[in-house]
Amino acid sequence: MTETQDYPKVYLGGDLVFRKNAQQLFTAFKEVCLAVRLHGVSPFDGQDEVEALPPGKETSLLIARLDRGLMDKCDAALFCIDPFRRAADMDPGTAVEIGYMAAQNKPMAGYTVDGRFYHEKVQTYFEQAWHTPLTEERPHNGARVRWLDADSMIVHSEGLLQNAMVEGFIRQAGGDIAIADDILSAFRAAASDLAGLIYGAAEKKDASHG
Repeated sequence: MTETQDYPKVYLGGDLVFRKNAQQLFTAFKEVCLAVRLHGVSPFDGQDEVEALPPGKETSLLIARLDRGLMDKCDAALFCIDPFRRAADMDPGTAVEIGYMAAQNKPMAGYTVDGRFYHEKVQTYFEQAWHTPLTEERPHNGARVRWLDADSMIVHSEGLLQNAMVEGFIRQAGGDIAIADDILSAFRAAASDLAGLIYGAAEKKDASHG
């Protein structure tokens, strides 16, 4: 039996799989997990058969099935919520995974290198990509001021780093969102948070049966 088999399995979700240095990141993240008695599981760990397949619809759907299967086998998850492809929002696939793990009532924590509030990210995106600022909408009934983008869509989730459903699901699962200037430091803080959540819950359970 290897050392990691005794530790809770943690799914390492995020846009990391699309980054050129993905394998190096996952190697470093797994070492961080071991240091806090967690077993990090990369999406790549379940995709050996994918490497030999041609790109296309069937291969893409297979990856989705394999990732779902990995999440089913994991006890918890750590999610990167960095903005994706220069936009304000995170990787949509990762958002789906957060919802899936939340539905299974599994502990989660998140991390990011971008500590700006969501509305600031939206504002910067529209200014840089479309050269249009956000506009204020001041209701006559005294309700709070709302910000609208160039398409007159309300900029929501005030005070949060990402969409309220994303951050809300992570926090409802007991975890926090770690912020740091570099991704390894952010991940390390999130892993420590998750380990405390898991082992703290285990200690409380043991005490109640003592």
